[in-house]
Amino acid sequence: MQDPNKRGSSRRHFLKHAGSGLGVAAMGQLLGVPASAGQQAAARGPHFAAKAKRVIYLHMAGSPSQLDLFDEKPALAKLDGKEIPTRFIENERFAFIKGVPKVLASPYKFKQHGESGANISELLPHLAGIADKLTIVRSMHTEQFNHGPAQIFLNTGSATIGRPSFGSWLSYALGSESRDLPAFVVLNSGSYLPSGGASCWGSGFLPSVHQGVRFRSQGDPVLFLSNPEGMDARTRRRSLDALAQLNREHLSDSGDPEIETRIAQYELSERMQTSVPALADLGSESQATLDMYGVTPGQASFATNALMARRLIERGSRFVQLFHWGWDSHGTGPGDDIMTSLPLRCEQTDRASAALVADLEQRGLLDETLVVWGGEFGRTPMNEERNGSKFFGRDHHPHAFTIWMAGGGLKPGLTYGATDELGYFIEANPVSVNDLHATLLHQLGLDHERLTYSHQGRDFRLTDVAGSVHRALLA
Repeated sequence: MQDPNKRGSSRRHFLKHAGSGLGVAAMGQLLGVPASAGQQAAARGPHFAAKAKRVIYLHMAGSPSQLDLFDEKPALAKLDGKEIPTRFIENERFAFIKGVPKVLASPYKFKQHGESGANISELLPHLAGIADKLTIVRSMHTEQFNHGPAQIFLNTGSATIGRPSFGSWLSYALGSESRDLPAFVVLNSGSYLPSGGASCWGSGFLPSVHQGVRFRSQGDPVLFLSNPEGMDARTRRRSLDALAQLNREHLSDSGDPEIETRIAQYELSERMQTSVPALADLGSESQATLDMYGVTPGQASFATNALMARRLIERGSRFVQLFHWGWDSHGTGPGDDIMTSLPLRCEQTDRASAALVADLEQRGLLDETLVVWGGEFGRTPMNEERNGSKFFGRDHHPHAFTIWMAGGGLKPGLTYGATDELGYFIEANPVSVNDLHATLLHQLGLDHERLTYSHQGRDFRLTDVAGSVHRALLA
């Protein structure tokens, strides 16, 4: 007679996972095991012909000031130092501003660039040089106004911790193009990790094989990748075979799909012992390429991570996300103002961001790669003046911010959307976080309303119950 516990577990497993076999298919792909007919039927894959195959997302954690970089507002100069009209701040809630704040003009000059006439600040000279390759969206808005929730919302489509991130959804839907590297890789630079932490790249309720894998810029790119002392490759292989046999027996008894993930991750980690050191070795890059990005070999930096992102997508990673902390320009001191800190953040990222786009293009990769740059919200057109600070800074602003994108079948040289005379509210073509996700998924061949996963009795999707594709952004 069959063990009743085993029978019950198998029945529960079937009911819970009958419609979501991509985790198994992805695991089989990573292991090089042909999918069964049932797995092939369950695999998601693109819903229609895709314009893009992969994504590099450059998240400027802390949120750049759109008013000092992309959204020039001459009216701010006329009102500089004066109290903002109360109609703008009635019933408003700020993170730090109190009372009636004063308008703050940008201290930086703007200029139109390229045939497109994109208006870009003097703080971004390298980006200005590729203006005609950019799709600039000035009408982004969000529902959150503090860093942690806003970053989680931007990356998962929900401010609630525990939802799958964009990269995880993409890994789940399309799998990896490489047997030797994770589908979803995360690279961090700057003084701190993003406020949203690992929730920004977590897999939520999706199988954990789809979560982002953090790579490091110094030392071993992945922690514990090297064999410990006394462990050679043959002994490790025998250990993995023994573990796999035990895990398969456990899987047969329990039907827990996370055991399949564990087997896949052990196998992938062994292959990464060879693939990752070769990936991280920049010795094969020309000096001209290193100079173009601004990379100093052996030095951790955003520039190094940008070059690593290109190397990762060349080798088959599906989604590479860079987080660079330091853009939180409150003006409490020189470390977070728009006169000292903001130019420094631009200096750290401008050259490499522009180089990444140009490098992808010259290698024939840009057409099939979506590059996205931006923060989690915008900055206010008023000076924060927290506790009477004399440094210039701007508070969090969810109503309007700017991102730019490139490649992946988007319309180059386009500036989309507009804000009012002070850059406070959006006046044309508002784009929500859900809209952004829907549009990016569309370019990847995925219908955001059909990409779902059943969890706790309902179907979830990245865009929740909202989101529209902005076709005006598409080439």
